[in-house]
Amino acid sequence: MEERRSKERVLNLEIYTDGSLKKSGKQTFGGWGFIAVRDSQQVNALAGGEKNTTNQRMELTAIVKALEYASSVRRPNEKIIIYSDSAYAINCFEQDWYVGWLSNGWVNSKGQPVANQDLWYKIIPYFDNFWYDFKKVPGHAGNYWNECCDEIAQAQAEELKRG
Repeated sequence: MEERRSKERVLNLEIYTDGSLKKSGKQTFGGWGFIAVRDSQQVNALAGGEKNTTNQRMELTAIVKALEYASSVRRPNEKIIIYSDSAYAINCFEQDWYVGWLSNGWVNSKGQPVANQDLWYKIIPYFDNFWYDFKKVPGHAGNYWNECCDEIAQAQAEELKRG
């Protein structure tokens, strides 16, 4: 049987995410941000921050916020691609870490409770959704949208740090 190609164009909403962390003494100041892109044009950006956090939490928070946004604006037959420079987040998806976590009662391979469970609970349901994909983008390697996203996350952390 011959496979037919659809003439319908598959739409993509690409969302770049990043997290940042600044320290001052023992206190930490985190920033997160995402930039949504359709047809090579920025359609939205959002950023925020938290005190007394970790870089991993900021990376994951950026993804959570991006997924919430994407879910609210996704068009029919539109694929959502989340780009992150976080090996922690992307390896969880690509290497199915979450499958082990779920079957082991949220205990990681070292026998410890999985960190950031509250954020993972919000992200993991999208891992098995055909319309969502997660891809690694090298950080600080000249990718325009990743660099822009890094800037807004850094700015949020810096703003919190300055008070």
